[in-house]
Amino acid sequence: MTFFETEIWVGLMTLIGEVTFFLVLGMVLAAITLAIIATASITRGKFYLPRILIPGMVLLEGLVKAFCKLLGLDDKDLITFFITLRNTMNKQAFAETPLERRAIFLPHCLRSAECPAHLTPEGLKCRRCGRCPVGENVEWLEGIGYHVFIIPGSTFVKRMVKKYRPQAIIGVGCLMEVKEGIDMADRMGLTAIGVVNFKDGCVETIADWTGVRDAALIGIESPSGSVDLHSPAE
Repeated sequence: MTFFETEIWVGLMTLIGEVTFFLVLGMVLAAITLAIIATASITRGKFYLPRILIPGMVLLEGLVKAFCKLLGLDDKDLITFFITLRNTMNKQAFAETPLERRAIFLPHCLRSAECPAHLTPEGLKCRRCGRCPVGENVEWLEGIGYHVFIIPGSTFVKRMVKKYRPQAIIGVGCLMEVKEGIDMADRMGLTAIGVVNFKDGCVETIADWTGVRDAALIGIESPSGSVDLHSPAE
């Protein structure tokens, strides 16, 4: 009789099979529970068990998405909920971060198609030409103490974080970019607030500038300045 025919081997394989079964079953049940909680939170406009939702959705994102679809939610609803949830959870830590340790990352697609700015090792350097709202908002953000970067991709984010070492960041972009940016910030140990664009695309996208400025003011008093805090720049 070989080892693979012994009772020890059969018992070991049986144990492994049972552990695997219950592990998979547990993951499926957890994903169903998270999907139900997320669906209830979205439909009722209230966060339920946020400290369980965040790590659970990160670990079981694919399964949760699948079950949320069965419950009538699409990916956009779920991602929007995820961003709102993370923003809410990160707000206190962001508010406690000094301005000099904050940075904001804007996508280069916000600029005008006729933008005269050139790409540098730290992203685009806005020339305040007035062809788009980026210039006046960058000036306002820098005026209250933010490091502002206009970037073409996540590689620049990692490079600037490594160089300037901010503790908290604001990420602006399309829905999926903001979600992925928050995930990346979490892996890098940063506190992140995401602001989703009003209009997506590759050229002349439109930022939610009121949302950007509201996020920038978390934890600080409203500064004086030429930019109206309550009316989005056109």
